[in-house]
Amino acid sequence: MMAERPLGSGVTVETGNKVFDPLFLSNWVPPQFAREAEIANGRSAMLATVGWIWPATFGTFESNDVTTTDPIDAIMQADPQWWAQFVIFCAVIEGIKYRGKMQGKSYCGPGEPCIDWSNSYPADEAGRAKIHEQELKNGRLAMIGFAGFMAAHFIPGSVPIAP
Repeated sequence: MMAERPLGSGVTVETGNKVFDPLFLSNWVPPQFAREAEIANGRSAMLATVGWIWPATFGTFESNDVTTTDPIDAIMQADPQWWAQFVIFCAVIEGIKYRGKMQGKSYCGPGEPCIDWSNSYPADEAGRAKIHEQELKNGRLAMIGFAGFMAAHFIPGSVPIAP
């Protein structure tokens, strides 16, 4: 069943102006939680897409341990010290998000953002709704694109046009 939702919540002409939920997951998962997870995973996919394309296009940083532009091989070549720094960085960001959530701020939806270092988040509601819709659509595209990168890597020839 497809429930009616207002525009600005990921419901657009692409989904028939209705919530797309063919598996009825909203019966078990609160919709707001699912939306926050979709935004968070979309952001990760957008960053992963840049990380996948960057080395082949622009090259790698000077390094003695990573000698490939293949992202999967690079994961295995990276020094454990780099991974420790990455995990600490992610923990700090998650801590900032958690503290902001406790202060009533948002990291995946309407309201004042937890993190806005560039001060580019619009002050007006129309601008906010527009940027939320753009982020949701770009995140969805990045998730599909990254799945294509993974398929092309692990199943050669499965993607007609792959980087």
